[in-house]
Amino acid sequence: MTLRIAAHVHSAWSYDGQWALEDLARAFAKRAYRAVLMAEHDNTFDAGRWRAYRAACIEASAHGALLVPGIEYSDRANRVHVPVWGAEDFLGAGRPTQDLLADARAAGAFAMLAHPGRRDAWRTLSAECLALAHAVEVWNRKYDGWAASAVALEIASRHRLAPFVGLDFHTARQFFPLGMCDPSPGSDPLSVDSVFGALHAQSLVPTAFTLPARRFTTGPGLNAARAGEFARRRLARALRPARRVASR
Repeated sequence: MTLRIAAHVHSAWSYDGQWALEDLARAFAKRAYRAVLMAEHDNTFDAGRWRAYRAACIEASAHGALLVPGIEYSDRANRVHVPVWGAEDFLGAGRPTQDLLADARAAGAFAMLAHPGRRDAWRTLSAECLALAHAVEVWNRKYDGWAASAVALEIASRHRLAPFVGLDFHTARQFFPLGMCDPSPGSDPLSVDSVFGALHAQSLVPTAFTLPARRFTTGPGLNAARAGEFARRRLARALRPARRVASR
């Protein structure tokens, strides 16, 4: 049975999230995801809250998809964001990116560079930082829309980082058929540890609309996705004044 995972998801444990963990577990299971890589913002966490959150993810997973606890760490300028999965301890908020990545490596965790095109975050990343990361988010539903990021695709290729697709889920607007899939997950029962194993084995393949994401990140597929995203943004801008009037 294919292991389909939603990546980069925020709950109400994040300052800007809206969904309870139990509701997320149900909603993603309904959409045929078996696991969810959570990524709560670091700035409201400490060691104690991290322990409580991990326990809450275990409890909420009984309601649907397996919720894999994770933290989206940011630097002091809130420019570079790094979701980390598999660290037993809370690694600290607002830290320099290279220090954070080094500590994640030392803890045996998996670190992904999120939406590197946001605020040109990629320009601040040194070669040393990139060498410490495991993956880069080439397609972020919240910031990139219907098409992958050209900047992130270039980083993945040049620095040999595993490509990830993420929802950056905060509200229902970010539901989108992106996922990380393991077509041959083996016979081990689904667990947080088995998901960590798949991450480190780099057996997870990015998918979009249940197809390999490479169909939409290269060649004609990428061109079509970019055209669709261009049209979507133009339509959204055109409808914005009407929505403002309707909301008054």
